[in-house]
Amino acid sequence: MERKAEIRRKTNETDIFLELNLDGSGLCAVDCPVGFLRHMLAAFCRHGLFDLRGTIAGDLDVDQHHLVEDTGITLGEAFAAALGEKRGIRRAGFFLCPMDEALAQAAVDFGGRAFLHADLALSGIPLVSLTQDAQGSFQTDTTEDFWAGFTGSAKCNLHLDVLRGRSDHHKIEAVFKAAARAVREAVSPDPRAEGQIPSTKGVL
Repeated sequence: MERKAEIRRKTNETDIFLELNLDGSGLCAVDCPVGFLRHMLAAFCRHGLFDLRGTIAGDLDVDQHHLVEDTGITLGEAFAAALGEKRGIRRAGFFLCPMDEALAQAAVDFGGRAFLHADLALSGIPLVSLTQDAQGSFQTDTTEDFWAGFTGSAKCNLHLDVLRGRSDHHKIEAVFKAAARAVREAVSPDPRAEGQIPSTKGVL
């Protein structure tokens, strides 16, 4: 069975459409006006081996919060839809990711309940792009908003911790890569549990 989903989220603040294939090869073709977010989505897909296509638009004249958070919400909805009843998946995953001087860890459980712990140790200073368009910069404080949106709609527990690091770029990228690897493990089919709901409750 193909594990794919298409999700459209349109509000007065954002207009986002995403197509997700959980069993892809790491392709990311998302039209996103925020360069750093586009970079993080590409890293997430590559390390998770997810295919993602779509378009992202939002009220960047206000700030980046709505667009980044709603992207996380939409991506989480796509994961929930693609996983369905979650039969036969491993359910939980963990990864520890080094990124030069930065080290981040992610632990995830697709157990049907939403919870985010994020200790990212970021400075709060935006990353500055040298493009003429200010949209090329990234408000680092929206990183947690992205993952809060994701966990809420994917209905998973996600713990993200930056253990050390100097560069906010490296810290955030390590978090996205660690999350990708942890999620990849969690949603992967378990050959010993084919067709089974991975819970003693019998439902997730």
